Amino acid sequence: MKKQYFTISVYSENNVGLLNRISGIFLKRHINIESLNVSKSEIENVSKFTIVVNITEDWTRKIVGQIEKQIEVIKAFYHTDDETIYQESALFKIDSALLFDERQIQNIIKDNNSQIVTVARDFFVLAKTGRRSEIDEMHDQLMPFGIMQFVRSGRIAVSKDKMQISTMLEEFQS
Repeated sequence: MKKQYFTISVYSENNVGLLNRISGIFLKRHINIESLNVSKSEIENVSKFTIVVNITEDWTRKIVGQIEKQIEVIKAFYHTDDETIYQESALFKIDSALLFDERQIQNIIKDNNSQIVTVARDFFVLAKTGRRSEIDEMHDQLMPFGIMQFVRSGRIAVSKDKMQISTMLEEFQS
């Protein structure tokens, strides 16, 4: 089996220490987590972990099985990139003088559909949302001008197919 990117969605109770135990599952198997995001989900009082890994489907299936053994985990799913709609966000902090003195900066902002979040005397901040490759491309375009600070979020994703978690919880609560 070949390696590919998988997005693992984990629905769980919001308990202290769960993130540590989930990351330990990957650590024990020497699997690198490419991206990690935790947020509330569409279900009240249920958190959603979105984890991106680049491994085989067999390993992904095993990992999901191990994650589901955690007491607080309600259900875990995995999807390929083709089965999800996903985005990342990034912030770029740049020297303010460049905004006014370098015409190319304005072109980069426009060409990348990014937004100016704030402008201060010494710096301005750009926000870019998109695929990782789009953010990397913008980063590469801005690098020659100097980036004062850069941060990127983990992947956020929804599946194209209906997630069965809501139905499962409704049946469980009935």
